[in-house]
Amino acid sequence: MGERTRHLVAALTGLGLGLAALGPGLAPGFVLSYDMVFVPDPAFTDLTFGMTGIVPRHVPSDAFVTALAAVVPADIVQKLVLLAVFVMASTSAASLVPSRRLLPRLAAGVCYAWNPFVAERLLLGQWALLLGYAALPWVVAAAARVDEPGGGRRLVRTLLPAAVGGFAALTVTGITALAVALTTGRARGRAGLQVVAAVVLLSLPWLVPGALRPAGLPGDGAAVDLFASRADTPFGTLGSLLLLGGVWNGETVPRGYGAPVTATVWLLVVVIALIAYWKWGRQPVWWRGAAVAAVVGFVIAALGAVAAPVLEALIGLWPGFAVLRDGQQYVAPLAVVIAVGVGVAADRAAEARWPGVAAAATAVPVFLLPTLAWGAAGELRAVQYPDGWARARQIIDRDPEQGDVLVLPWASYRSYAWNHGRRVLDPLPRYLHRRVIVDDAVIVDGTTVPQEDPRAVRLTPIAKSGAPPAAALRDEGIRYVVVDAETGAIRPSGAAVEVMRSADLVVYRIDGVAEVAGERVPAAPVAAAWGIVSLVVIWSILAPGTTLSLPLLGSTKARSPQHRRRTP
Repeated sequence: MGERTRHLVAALTGLGLGLAALGPGLAPGFVLSYDMVFVPDPAFTDLTFGMTGIVPRHVPSDAFVTALAAVVPADIVQKLVLLAVFVMASTSAASLVPSRRLLPRLAAGVCYAWNPFVAERLLLGQWALLLGYAALPWVVAAAARVDEPGGGRRLVRTLLPAAVGGFAALTVTGITALAVALTTGRARGRAGLQVVAAVVLLSLPWLVPGALRPAGLPGDGAAVDLFASRADTPFGTLGSLLLLGGVWNGETVPRGYGAPVTATVWLLVVVIALIAYWKWGRQPVWWRGAAVAAVVGFVIAALGAVAAPVLEALIGLWPGFAVLRDGQQYVAPLAVVIAVGVGVAADRAAEARWPGVAAAATAVPVFLLPTLAWGAAGELRAVQYPDGWARARQIIDRDPEQGDVLVLPWASYRSYAWNHGRRVLDPLPRYLHRRVIVDDAVIVDGTTVPQEDPRAVRLTPIAKSGAPPAAALRDEGIRYVVVDAETGAIRPSGAAVEVMRSADLVVYRIDGVAEVAGERVPAAPVAAAWGIVSLVVIWSILAPGTTLSLPLLGSTKARSPQHRRRTP
């Protein structure tokens, strides 16, 4: 069986896993869950590029989706992106296993694409982070050879999914790539600099608007405990992280996960995988670097849980360290090591003429986490936006008068009846093509993480008054007030005109809105950042020897020597 055929089978296996995992989410409509917000007919706005003054966590992933939605309906784009996560995860992990046998590679691919980390981040709606996770094994291989001819181009290509994912995906991927580069090869210093340069350049679309926002970088050290990893198995927080779980949000733990019996079996699988990786996985050039990355990632993941004051002090020194608060996401490189370890263990079993063990290894992750199937046991279902939303957008977007939109009640996450009560980040800022102000404070276990949008901070006293005065809203540049109809009789007081009412939304218009100077990010530096990134991407794709069939990996001649191994 040829190398390309093995890649194809691994990709088809990932596609099958994706179809099984998404289930009802593949029906017409959108899957809306926590941070996963896709809307019909998205448009390029200042928000898309992070120029409204809010923290640009959605950059450049929103731009990527908007560009694709110009060609394919937005709900189809969402399904393709989510399926791509499983396809890339299976294919990339399978490619790292130093064996020509198919079953060991598939065992690694299944383990990497179907595990607690993927399940919990999918339920949390962090599809952009999962894009970077899916390509992480390719990054490991590329970072280990970045100092070779063409290595920089190859690294940039493997970083593209994380670059699309944005700041969290690139942070996790960048730390992994740097750990591999600094522990592999001879010119480690030069390799490390190349990794840093590649990550920084690809980060410019979100790094520039984040650095130039007038309010500066937010960093609340008091929120460390809220987003720290938590136990979701009987083995405590550290044990849960070792098993690739431990997400901070208990509502996004898959049903039934963490039961003593299945958790114990999964722990046994992980221990065997780690032993196999250390004992038999030393052939590839990147094996030590991947192990170092896994250890570094695990330490970061555990930091908020076991040494919160340290992380709080770091955030106090520089607010940018707040990116480390959500610790569980940093076990991603550990997932690479575990997946490769499962593959190596299956390969040794095949060498010992135990093909049944190798075949069973491909099914164990699915068997131990069956509730990821069928849309995470029905949690992830496709829904249609109500007709009232489309009417509201038509009224608001066609209005030639200036002014922004305020959304009430004053909260960041919604639980709409038409979304089966599933909690989701308010979609209106992306759904409408005007500047939309919502309360971006986050409440976790009764504790509030402060707002980051300066407009929201200013409007909070007015918005929380129950009946915000239209005159005060007019002075703050608010043209429309949109109210969730399900919440009751909230409405602005004074000269506000009701222009639409449906079962889901009520829209009020305020005339004579004053022009308000917002905390905008200048367009020129943002455009320059996108221009630089575009040139870097073109430079990497147009490299000599790049093939169309493997656009992320480039020529197979530059890959790891793992494929030279002969099968006994």
